[in-house]
Amino acid sequence: MLQDYELYNKDSQAVVYGYQQKAIQRMLDFDYVCKRAKPSVAAIINPTRSGFHKCFFGTKEILIPMYTNLETCCRKHPDLDVCVNFASFRSSFAATMELINDTPIKTIAVIAEGIPERDTRIMNVAARKAGKWIIGPATVGGVAAGQFRVGNAAGTIDNIVSCKMHRPGSIGFVSKSGGLSNEMYNVCGQHADGIYEGVAIGGDRYPGTQFMDHIRRYEANPEIKMIVILGEVGGTQEYEIVDGIKDGSITKPVVAWCTGTCASAFKTEIQFGHAGARADAAAETAPVKNAALKEAGVHVPESFNDFGTLINTVYTKLQADGVIGPEPVVEPRELPMDFSVALAKGLVRRPASYIGTISDDRGEEIMFGGKALSKILEPADASLGDVIGLLWFKQEMPKWASRFLEMVVMIAADHGPAVSAAHNAIVTARAGKDVISCLCAGLLPIGPRFGGAVDGAAQTFYPGYRKGLDALQLIKSEKAAGRNIQGIGHKIKSVDNPDIRVTELVKYARNNFPNTDLLDYAFTVQDLTTQKKGNLILNVDGAIGVLCVDMMRNIGTYTDDEVQEFVDIGVLNGLFALARTIGIVGHVIDQKLHKQPLYRHPWDDITFGTDMD
Repeated sequence: MLQDYELYNKDSQAVVYGYQQKAIQRMLDFDYVCKRAKPSVAAIINPTRSGFHKCFFGTKEILIPMYTNLETCCRKHPDLDVCVNFASFRSSFAATMELINDTPIKTIAVIAEGIPERDTRIMNVAARKAGKWIIGPATVGGVAAGQFRVGNAAGTIDNIVSCKMHRPGSIGFVSKSGGLSNEMYNVCGQHADGIYEGVAIGGDRYPGTQFMDHIRRYEANPEIKMIVILGEVGGTQEYEIVDGIKDGSITKPVVAWCTGTCASAFKTEIQFGHAGARADAAAETAPVKNAALKEAGVHVPESFNDFGTLINTVYTKLQADGVIGPEPVVEPRELPMDFSVALAKGLVRRPASYIGTISDDRGEEIMFGGKALSKILEPADASLGDVIGLLWFKQEMPKWASRFLEMVVMIAADHGPAVSAAHNAIVTARAGKDVISCLCAGLLPIGPRFGGAVDGAAQTFYPGYRKGLDALQLIKSEKAAGRNIQGIGHKIKSVDNPDIRVTELVKYARNNFPNTDLLDYAFTVQDLTTQKKGNLILNVDGAIGVLCVDMMRNIGTYTDDEVQEFVDIGVLNGLFALARTIGIVGHVIDQKLHKQPLYRHPWDDITFGTDMD
């Protein structure tokens, strides 16, 4: 439970308004390093999407719920007491007013810059009336050391640890500037035991809270022993501190400095980085305010360079007086390194999930088989066969081989609407399915009984050829095994009625291949099988299978065992599937263009069990 003087503590639960993934992770990283019992971010408001955000708490992945509106979020998370509001300057006012009026949230950090000053003043009045705290607008937030971090406040985890903010110190710090706050956290950590809490109230002309609002909290907090203030040129907030010291409401030692003392060196009026960093009267200049603070009893250095030394002087005296005890020794929990960071630094040695050796898309241009795509496409005679060679056979193919592969794709592209692949695809298309679903249905029958003879022919003829079996011995060995010879036989074509597809492939191979040893071997088998029956010829699947083996053997880079490995893994069936994809998609397009209805097989083409009685 929050005390009256606390904006947040080690038990605070926050909602982050706006899907700021990096800021959320940084808050959780701070929690982990500080050994918080549970994460500080309990929920996220993402106006465009609900669900869950996945992030890390240490090495453990956690899910943080996301909501599209505050009403649902607060109903499901009644313990929320902080909101880090990352809404844009256009919507930040409306979001903050809803947080003030309609939620139990006590502390609201408004990060946005550029909120109209009129809206800011309305927002501030409403917050005070509701007893709520606003940090900002135009703020980086604040930190309760070792307890809670607002968004990106205090910089990197390394900076937080080096500034000792992974555990509470003794200093209450307040500033307008977020950037200089980070520097002051370092100063307080190097010259004392660090901050207990630090707040950047924001650089706008009308911040939601003033210096004195936070100084009163620090005065009431028994854990804070000294107060450090970084003011700046412009405004009169520092005079409230003077009054507080004079009336006795501020009793703890105060070390303060107003930046902007160099303004007097300029001949014209200037404004520094913040909207409020502008002196409209002599009383708002940094030197005058520093003098007034010093006169009231505030410890004011001679320059910013002496700030740390003076903080150390006051801190050392408080230690000597027994007000501040020995500096606590608390080791931070080590934050695991993100995988992407470790990978970039070369600190990861992790086994890859799988191997990919045919292409590489990590550079500016994709590589096929180690060759840039633009280089593959550069020659005038570049072809699909070149790509198949690089991706399947892992080398640049000679032009006669690339052309052969293209011939195979063209020849095997389709075999009419009655074969298994086309039939399946047509039925699926008429069922209203998409092209890809139809293609998958068409490819599924490819295997031992359909298209598989391409692989089967190579797996039959090549081992027989390597063993030195003559045609008769091969035929007898297959018969003894109870197998038909794959790649031999055609339903219609015969010796007297040759298949033009086989004729064209054979003619090309004999004119362009260095040799056609396996094809010639297959024809010696055909010479014997056709003596039995005229249609037991080398069919197109068989011709493709044996010629693909001849192609690989003729390239000259593969051993016989390597060629056999290509055959055994089914690469030739892949070539058939690639070719037949063209025809399958064509049949699907045909059916859809003709708007064919759902297919139902006719009864008279089915033999029913009752008809068999």
